Amino acid sequence: MKNHLSTFISDDDLSRIAGKEKVSLEHLLKGIADGSIVVLKNKNHRVAPLAIGRGLFTKINANIGSSPDFFDIHVEMEKLRVAIEAGADTVMDLSTGGDISGFRRQILEASSIPLGTVPIYEAAVEMTRAKKSLMDMTIEDFLRVIRRQAEEGVDYMTIHAGVTQESLESLKSQDRILGITSRGGSIIAHWISHNKKENPLYEHYDQILEILAEYNVAISLGDGLRPGAIHDASDRGQVHEMLILGRLARRARAKGVQVIIEGPGHVPLDLIADNMRLEKSLCDGAPYYVLGPLVTDVAPGYDHITSAIGGAIAAASGADFLCYVTPAEHLRLPTVEDVRIGVIASKIAAHAGDLVKRRAESIVWDNEMSRARKRRDWEEMFRLAVDGERARRMRSEIPSESDQCSMCGEFCAIKQCEE
Repeated sequence: MKNHLSTFISDDDLSRIAGKEKVSLEHLLKGIADGSIVVLKNKNHRVAPLAIGRGLFTKINANIGSSPDFFDIHVEMEKLRVAIEAGADTVMDLSTGGDISGFRRQILEASSIPLGTVPIYEAAVEMTRAKKSLMDMTIEDFLRVIRRQAEEGVDYMTIHAGVTQESLESLKSQDRILGITSRGGSIIAHWISHNKKENPLYEHYDQILEILAEYNVAISLGDGLRPGAIHDASDRGQVHEMLILGRLARRARAKGVQVIIEGPGHVPLDLIADNMRLEKSLCDGAPYYVLGPLVTDVAPGYDHITSAIGGAIAAASGADFLCYVTPAEHLRLPTVEDVRIGVIASKIAAHAGDLVKRRAESIVWDNEMSRARKRRDWEEMFRLAVDGERARRMRSEIPSESDQCSMCGEFCAIKQCEE
C-alpha cells in the first residue's frame, strides 16, 4: 500500500503526520502497509492529509448536508465553518436536496479538512429527478456519480457493498425491532428484493475500486445493516455483513485502495468493547469508524450524550474514528448550534478514549488544565478548554471579582491548601 500511496502523499507529508500524531515514521509506514492506518487525501483536493488508525489519536467526523425539505446552502456552509472551528477532523456531505454537486464543490473549495460522501444518495436523487424508479438504478448510474465525486476531490466514500442477498437472509433469520435504519442500506435492500438480483455494488465492486484507486479515494465500507435499536445490537445481520466487509477490505487493499470499516449504531455498554474486537479480528485491523455508538434508545434531544458515552468506550476499546451525533438525532435536520454541540461532545469522547489507549501523549493536555486550575489561572483554563468560549461565558456570569469559582467561594479547597 505504501508504494501506491507515495504517488499521492509526499514523504514530507508523512513526516508531518508522524510528528502531529506523536508516533515514529516507522509506525506510520507499517500501519499504512498493513492497512491498519489510512491517509485521507484525494489527489485533486487541496487539503492537508489526515491519518486515521492504529496507535494514532482518535478522529471525529461531522455530518452536514441538505435534505429535500431544507436546502439552504448558506446554512450548510455555516455548519461546515462551525464544525471545523469546534474541532472536527473530517466532514461528510450527506445532501439529498438542492444543488448537490454545486454544494459539494463549495465545500471542497472552502474546507480545510477532508470530505466524505455517500454516493448512493446523489445517484438516488438523480433517478428521482429524472422521474425514474430507484429500482431501475444500474451500476452505470452509480459509477457515473462515483467518478464525478472523485474527480471533484472527495477524499473518502461510503459504499454499501456488504448488503447482499446472503446478508439479508441472515437479517431475516433474527427478529429485529427496527429492521434497516441505514438510508443507503435500505435503498440497496429494496433494490435486491424488487429485482431478485445481487447488489450491483457487490457484483461490480472491482469497477468501483478502479475509480477510487485512480484518485486515491479511501473506501469506507458502509454498515448498511447496522443496528438502529439496542435490542438489535450484535445480531446475525450485523455480524454477517461484517464478515463480508472483511473480505471486501482485502480485495480493496489488493487493488491499492485504502479501507475504513463502518460500525454501529445502537449498542449497549457491555457489548461495545466486543464489537471493537470483532471488527479488528474479522477485518484485519482496518480502521473502525463508528456512529456513536448510542448506548440507549430513550434520550431523543440528548443523543449527543448517549453517543459520547458510547464513543468514549469505543475509542478506549480500539475504535479509530467517531462519527458525531447531535441533539437533533432522530428528530430533525441539525441546526448550526446542534453541529457545534455534536462536535464538542464527540471530541470529548475521543479524548476520553485516547486517555486509555494513548495515555502518555493524551494526559499532557489534562495535566496542563489541572495545573492552571491549581493556579486559578482562568485565561489559561479557557485556552485549554474543549469549548473555551462557553467556559469563559459561564465564568463571566459570576458577579464576584475573586479568583475562585462561586461553588466554594471563600471555602475554596485549593486556596485553603495553599494557606
